[in-house]
Amino acid sequence: MDYLYYLFAILAFLAVVLFLEGAYMAWNAYKGPEAKRIERRLEAMTLGKEHESTLVKQRMLAESPGIASLLQKFPRVNQLDKMLLQSGVNYSVARFLGICLLLAAAGFALALFFVTNLTVAIIIAVVFAFLPLVYVLSAKQKRITTIEQQLPSSLDLMGRAMVAGHAFPSALQMVGTEMPEPIASEFRIVFDEINYGIPTSEALMNLIQRVPSTDVSYFVIAVLIQRETGGNLAELLGNISDLIRARLKLLGSVRVLSAEGRLSAWILTLLPFALGAVLQLVNPKFLSVLWTDPNGLRMVIMALILMVLGIFVMWRIIKIRV
Repeated sequence: MDYLYYLFAILAFLAVVLFLEGAYMAWNAYKGPEAKRIERRLEAMTLGKEHESTLVKQRMLAESPGIASLLQKFPRVNQLDKMLLQSGVNYSVARFLGICLLLAAAGFALALFFVTNLTVAIIIAVVFAFLPLVYVLSAKQKRITTIEQQLPSSLDLMGRAMVAGHAFPSALQMVGTEMPEPIASEFRIVFDEINYGIPTSEALMNLIQRVPSTDVSYFVIAVLIQRETGGNLAELLGNISDLIRARLKLLGSVRVLSAEGRLSAWILTLLPFALGAVLQLVNPKFLSVLWTDPNGLRMVIMALILMVLGIFVMWRIIKIRV
């Protein structure tokens, strides 16, 4: 009787272990890191939707199909999804909008706690709601800048690979394998699209959609023209690489010369808010007239409008295109 009890306990233990192992393998196959990586690469390929492939999974706007279909009814929601993809932020549109709403509610609550004026609270809530958008735009610009800096070395690698006898898709694969992120993932997507049967021209145009950069456009247009007219593609890639390096060098010189203007713009923009915060902490009654009196509120709104105009003018002055 004891032997049967121990045998049953061992079999039950093995059954539980095998069940947990099977559950983990099933989860890892559909929701694991490798599955997520493949899913992101397939979803990124749907940004340019001129070519339909049954192997490509459509990029979802939300985890829930109902919320995704609801978001599809709003105008320019696909532009927002495109911006999120270009920034490299792994957020869906629904998650991004949820973060915006949460920040708006938090800003509204904090404003009502410190300032009892409803209009000021609404303005602060709107400012808080736009903070994730500012972050995404900054991440997008930073990612594009990083790709532009990595592009000359990538083109040199492709040129050397083609001189050694590799085909153009193989050169793309080498960049996706050897180069660092984020340019490696973008070239891997191009290589995967070509392997899945999407024409090379469409795969390269999809790269421009994902990376809206002038230098990447130069590379894509040059390759497309070479495929139509012929010529030495390796030499062409080397010339483009030299051109991009010269442009980046000139851009660095311009940034150094305009550093003083950018610093002045930041100081003039942040100084009023910092001074207002200090005065509010030192003497709360001193600034309370600005939102308790109607004329004070008009002055605040007019000052904010003038500050926005001043920021725009300063941005146009220091924004030098190369």
